[in-house]
Amino acid sequence: MSFGYQVLGFGGSGTAASTGNDNGIFGYAYEPNTAVTNLVTNVGVVGTDVTGVGTTRGMGAACEYGGDKGIFGYGNSASAGSYLSMTNLVTNAGVVGTDVSGVGTGRHSLGACDYGGDKGVFAFGYGSGGAKGMSNLVTNVGVVGTDVTATGTIREACAACEYGGDKGIFGFGHNNLPSGSPNYLNMTTLVSNTGVLGSDVTGVGTVKKILGGCSYGGDKGIFGYGYSDSTGSPTNVSTTNLISNTGVCSADVTGVGTARRELAACEYGGDKGIFGYGMSGSLTNITNLVTNVGVVGTDVTGVGTSRRDPMACSYN
Repeated sequence: MSFGYQVLGFGGSGTAASTGNDNGIFGYAYEPNTAVTNLVTNVGVVGTDVTGVGTTRGMGAACEYGGDKGIFGYGNSASAGSYLSMTNLVTNAGVVGTDVSGVGTGRHSLGACDYGGDKGVFAFGYGSGGAKGMSNLVTNVGVVGTDVTATGTIREACAACEYGGDKGIFGFGHNNLPSGSPNYLNMTTLVSNTGVLGSDVTGVGTVKKILGGCSYGGDKGIFGYGYSDSTGSPTNVSTTNLISNTGVCSADVTGVGTARRELAACEYGGDKGIFGYGMSGSLTNITNLVTNVGVVGTDVTGVGTSRRDPMACSYN
């Protein structure tokens, strides 16, 4: 996209748009290692820091469940080789609960999204021994299930979002196979409305990792920003890729705002989205709003602790 706003038409037939949650929440981070949260209003205004609850950690993932609540899960504390599986539930008033004992393989650098209208799924990530290829379903009352073997390429540092009203998609990331050096990816994996992950879908757009993703427009999604190594020279990017209401990923859209990685994104206002925080040349707290037609806005002056590797989801 050029500087400012540009209207993009990218959709398709499929499930009709639905109204999403009004508010969002950014929480936790790896650097600085913190549990603070920042609430997002229904007009995309980010609030000041709220004292954190639970174990300080970052590099986890978050998604919605129960239609109006959220869950933060997994991650890495300040200790090297820290692979966590704990979760923290978020009420429909944006209040974060205490730690819930983890279920499934402890890992970080995973993705999460909702599916089926009121349930969620965590998938992929990095744990003991390397990149992982499993998922964990979240019920409509916030209970996390045991590991389910995922179809397709194992990977970490991916993003995920909803599409089609009741389905999800994981995209991009990297793995360390087969050579042992990081392989940046652009493939996607669709999630059915019953939480089943499909096989690899051929990638579109610039390969990248540690990016953000969220839904917009009621039935579409967007992946954005991240860290790319398509030319042998790793660099932060601001490009975005829109997801249609049938789960088709678009080619790169020219980025808007500060190129950065290790950020998070969530929905707000029922049909809009917001990218926030991350690492550029330094830690940031800037945000970029996404309209209900998938247009990303210029940088908004940041609020709260500048940080990288937070998690984000919507609620209410």
